[in-house]
Amino acid sequence: MQKLDSSMMDFEERLEIDDFESEVMERIYSKPLLIKRVNTTSQIAIVGANVCPVESLDYEVPENELVNEDWRSRRTVQIVQYILLKWAFALIIGLSTGLVGIFNNIAVENIAGFKLLLTTELMLKHKYFKAFAAYAGCNLGLATSAAALCAFIAPAAAGSGIPEVKAYLNGVDAYSILAPSTLFVKIFGSIFGVAAGFVVGKEGPMVHTGSCIASLIGQGGSRKYHLTWRWLRYFKNDRDRRDLITCGAAAGVAAAFRAPVGGVLFALEEAASWWRSALLWRTFFTTAVVAIVLRGFIQLCSTGTCGLFGQGGLIMYDISAAKVVYSTPDILAVILLGVIGGILGSLYNYLVDKVLRTYSIINERGAAVKILLVIMISLLTSICSYGLPWLATCIPCPADASTSCPNTDVSGNYKSFQCPPGHYNDLASLFLNTNDDAIRNLLSTNTVKEFHISSLFIFFVAVYCLGIITYGIAIPSGLFIPVILAGSCYGRLVGRLFEPISKLDVGLFSLLGAASFLGGTMRMTVSLCVILLELTNDLLMLPLVMLVLLISKTMGDMFNKGVYDQIVKLKGLPYMEAHPEPYMKHLIARDVVTGPLITFSGVEKVGNILHALKNTGHNGFPVIDEPPFSDAPELCGLVLRSKLLVLLKGKAFSKDRVLAGNKVLRKISELDFAKAGSGKGLKLEDLDIQEEEWDMYVDLHPIANTSPYTVVETMSLAKAAVLFRELGLRHMCVVPKSQGRPPIVGILTRHDFQPEHILGLYPHIRFQQ
Repeated sequence: MQKLDSSMMDFEERLEIDDFESEVMERIYSKPLLIKRVNTTSQIAIVGANVCPVESLDYEVPENELVNEDWRSRRTVQIVQYILLKWAFALIIGLSTGLVGIFNNIAVENIAGFKLLLTTELMLKHKYFKAFAAYAGCNLGLATSAAALCAFIAPAAAGSGIPEVKAYLNGVDAYSILAPSTLFVKIFGSIFGVAAGFVVGKEGPMVHTGSCIASLIGQGGSRKYHLTWRWLRYFKNDRDRRDLITCGAAAGVAAAFRAPVGGVLFALEEAASWWRSALLWRTFFTTAVVAIVLRGFIQLCSTGTCGLFGQGGLIMYDISAAKVVYSTPDILAVILLGVIGGILGSLYNYLVDKVLRTYSIINERGAAVKILLVIMISLLTSICSYGLPWLATCIPCPADASTSCPNTDVSGNYKSFQCPPGHYNDLASLFLNTNDDAIRNLLSTNTVKEFHISSLFIFFVAVYCLGIITYGIAIPSGLFIPVILAGSCYGRLVGRLFEPISKLDVGLFSLLGAASFLGGTMRMTVSLCVILLELTNDLLMLPLVMLVLLISKTMGDMFNKGVYDQIVKLKGLPYMEAHPEPYMKHLIARDVVTGPLITFSGVEKVGNILHALKNTGHNGFPVIDEPPFSDAPELCGLVLRSKLLVLLKGKAFSKDRVLAGNKVLRKISELDFAKAGSGKGLKLEDLDIQEEEWDMYVDLHPIANTSPYTVVETMSLAKAAVLFRELGLRHMCVVPKSQGRPPIVGILTRHDFQPEHILGLYPHIRFQQ
């Protein structure tokens, strides 16, 4: 083992990490984790693989003797089996996610329906205080249950989950975000949270749920539960798991919005960082399976066997009955909606960021404080939902109402609340409903005068503010529904204002408002356009939806990033952006690497390897061949910590410093190096190395990646960043440009490309853009 800078020995001690996993969880999910590193030396040429609690995934397929032997041993039937299993797993993901999606919908509708029916019955008997107590009490119990699940079982289940899935598909291996416990809490916590009346949605959590299901299926078997069939071993790698989780994310969108094509486009546009045509086919197949499952169960529920779920259909908010005719004033109104959506969306993102930072400080104080915060937000939401309708005046029921008025059922456009017979309360029709039904009421067509302008304004302000302060508490909470709810509200408000000169129905204005707010917050275009059209079944609105999305996204981008990008940054997940920062073009690769670099010889002493593994947190080590194994020092490859641990456990040692040849291949197979699933992999403490074995030698050639990706030290950092992301790398070796120097300058990891690291080394470079 060689240390290219012995003066930095003390740096190794500062890199030791105690109680690794618990510390990671606390830092990631309790407070923003901002990666700050200090330039400890001016000798940039002594770079090592960085140490960070959040590791990267191994998407690269290594090339070494062990992998080559494994591929040579595979028969045609095994290759066919591998391909068929990919499609079989996609089928299982679609079926499972579809079943979970229908279960979530049925559970929310029945639990929330019981609560609303109880409240309505007490209101009809003029027992207003009891009605509020019942309403707030049910909300409080459901909210506390959701918070307790998140606080005590799976903190990673709080929030939307889309930022975490997006980071995972970018190559970030954040601990437990796809664990089975997270899946359990995500399902039931989401049901309780949405049924509790919070201004949250189940759509974001469904994306996380679908990804968790895919991760669970893609574990490649389990040694703990004796599921170790040989044909499952092909999936014990990050590359195949990444593809399955991409299918799971698309299936989650398809199950949440009943939009299979929108799910595929969402995975392509927002979730996945790498894409290829083969994955497109499997993702499309998965979402098609979800649509079939949903269709089958919705037909079953139409017979009344699903309680209060109702009849419904794959089209959640059908507005196809409205006549789509627009003129110049309507185009001006659409442009105005796009501008408003971009401004309100960027403000929404800014306020959500500030609230999340505040909540992260509060949540550091423990589970009890998390639950208390949820209780406070629940009480505030209940007070607003029950109290604000008292500000509205009773409106006479329209003579041509298509549904019963006033409505005393679970859902409907015309809630009686405290009004006399023949009248309804328009604010109660929005507040005392599930969020899905409130959106359905706002998107209703041919009901121009149903909601007062003042009521729409009050509801918009309430939903806008409640959506901001609710996201970030310890419950699974999606952002899609709050944004659609607020956007459709101000869209209808604009439609009422433009009513004298407009030909568009106010329900269509609601759709355009929802699109503008979605574009202003999430900064997606194609996928949102298709999702909204699948939701509403009105293809004639395509040009206007496209226009409003483009304008709102452009306006929002002028102020800040999309909400999911902000949350990824806030959580400290080292996400690799598609486009490098402008200041990276002023730097070269060697400028951002820091030390110490620790290398191994091709045939290394066991004691040296153990010392390096114990005293550093590096996950990648260059392997250098020296005489007599080569004429001059040369880079032989790169070996991972996980593979070193397996090799040491196999004890393929020799007393002499010689090449092992096939000896290692006989003792250890490629299956032994397969990555562990959600359980813990091999740890240094699991090794049983005797003292006399420390002076023995082990050949690293069979397990080293003999063709790691390398860049010359003078390459532009911006170019290196693009290569790193596009190839899905975990380590990038930096080699010297001139002869007569050590064969490797250092190693770049994703943390070396983060702005916090670069600007920590060069604080003034941001002014040179």
